[in-house]
Amino acid sequence: MKNLKLIHAAGLLLALVLPLRGADPDSAALKLHRELLTIDTHCDTPLHMLDTTWDIGAVHPSGTRDRGKIDLTRMENGNLDALFFAAFVSQRALTEQNYREARAAAEHLIGLTEGMLKKYPDRIRLAATPAEIRQNERDGVLSACVGIENGFALGHDLAALQAFRARGVRYVTLCHTRDNDICDSSTDPGADSWGGLSPFGRQVIAEMNRLGILVDLSHASDEAFFQALAASKTPIFASHSCARALCNHPRNLSDEMLKALAATGGVMQMCILSEYVKAIPANARREAAQDSLDAIYGTWESLREPVARKAKREAWNEVDRLYPRTLATVADVCDHIDHVVKLVGIDYIGIGTDFDGGGGVNGCNEVSQMCNITAELLRRGYSREDLAKIWGGNFLRVFTRALEAAEAE
Repeated sequence: MKNLKLIHAAGLLLALVLPLRGADPDSAALKLHRELLTIDTHCDTPLHMLDTTWDIGAVHPSGTRDRGKIDLTRMENGNLDALFFAAFVSQRALTEQNYREARAAAEHLIGLTEGMLKKYPDRIRLAATPAEIRQNERDGVLSACVGIENGFALGHDLAALQAFRARGVRYVTLCHTRDNDICDSSTDPGADSWGGLSPFGRQVIAEMNRLGILVDLSHASDEAFFQALAASKTPIFASHSCARALCNHPRNLSDEMLKALAATGGVMQMCILSEYVKAIPANARREAAQDSLDAIYGTWESLREPVARKAKREAWNEVDRLYPRTLATVADVCDHIDHVVKLVGIDYIGIGTDFDGGGGVNGCNEVSQMCNITAELLRRGYSREDLAKIWGGNFLRVFTRALEAAEAE
């Protein structure tokens, strides 16, 4: 099944052949990882593609500065078969102009993913169904799936969902860090706008169900989570979240939420953004310095000119040098997986790294190192069947049910 990928990998530089450094997986773990169908349900790499000088198909050796956490070579080398490329839009004031700009931004980011597919058709193909993911894996090519992070991109237009679906979008994260017209966010510092879902949010979920678009509740408030769970006719998922019992962050899912998610057949995709994995000591100077960069240069989303992005990147690197980020570890990530499995069972956990959106831990800080998670789980006694479920089987079950419900209408 992996012949074409292995042939491609054989021609790479030695430094790229085994860049899985963190936990130094043994040959058995590496062999098993290559045999599994592996899916990551969330990355923000399209934002990286805004830099027109950066080529996702080029060789970026492991650890190369400013090259991001994902590219095609490292996907092939790390054996990530399918990846959801998220079109992320930040939350702004609820105005008609901002609705138009958010939708245009989402469309542009989807266009960048489409451009990648056109440029590298022999290495990566669009996959809009589980069957296409499996077929691409059999053909030895990668799968690009498409999601939208933040339903703000819809404005008040339900018809936008149909238009986005036509371009391959198969999930929408209902909100981001602030409340929007659909629901309340888990991290909005103000009073809840809706007490959970808005009336429009209920219409959005109904239309997503009708179209077979997955409802993603990462970032949603607890109230919005439970209300969406009750409103949706198909299982929902969290594309990149962690367990609150192990890291008490409002972005994470409580045990009560995890039990409700499992009871309705959904799945939590384990995020590896360190601040959600483990309580990281506050670094006020780093946070203030990063905030000042947004004020000076603008958000990453708004910067499309290579010169502007390069200037901000250089400033960002200097912040990293002065105030290094503390990272969680692969073992910490697997502690969360253990917790979910012990709480609700093996069928309700998957992987959604949030690479290029902040995701990364020591031992798995880029896509070529994902085998280290497999190695750690094997050491903890997980079976091949367990790993197949975690790396894709559980998510594909939820994905399939959403599409079958749409087809039945």
